[in-house]
Amino acid sequence: MINLCHTLNALNVGDAMAPAEGIVEKLEPMSHGRTDLRKRKPKQLAIINVNCTGCSGSPVCVGYCPVEACMFWVPDEECPPFGRIEVDKAICIGCAKCTSKGPDGTFLDGCPWDAIEMVDIETWEADHTQLPATPDRPANEWGWVPAGFV
Repeated sequence: MINLCHTLNALNVGDAMAPAEGIVEKLEPMSHGRTDLRKRKPKQLAIINVNCTGCSGSPVCVGYCPVEACMFWVPDEECPPFGRIEVDKAICIGCAKCTSKGPDGTFLDGCPWDAIEMVDIETWEADHTQLPATPDRPANEWGWVPAGFV
């Protein structure tokens, strides 16, 4: 069986999207939408917690995210075909749409599994890494994400 989730291994600068250690490839289902770069850091970020089940491969939250490739599928290497959704913190705009709308226009107070939390950006950066004010790569390279931003 082909392993769908992998960390990419070697950087080749001549390629448009070259694999490198510490970089994770984004897989479908993935959010689709705007590709313009955010102009400043958001005040909050969408953080996916351990409750995420990936909604059996049809995640509701991904459809509401307005940013191209911000939310993406991460397969469970130990238990395929299961997986979960992750957020690229370098391009998240902090809009919270992934947490507020359900199917058919219903309003939810979070995703059905309570797996998405909106966290203050200073709190997240204190425990992880400083995020760039604007995305660290052009939109045509949003098919991958530095592992530190997942």
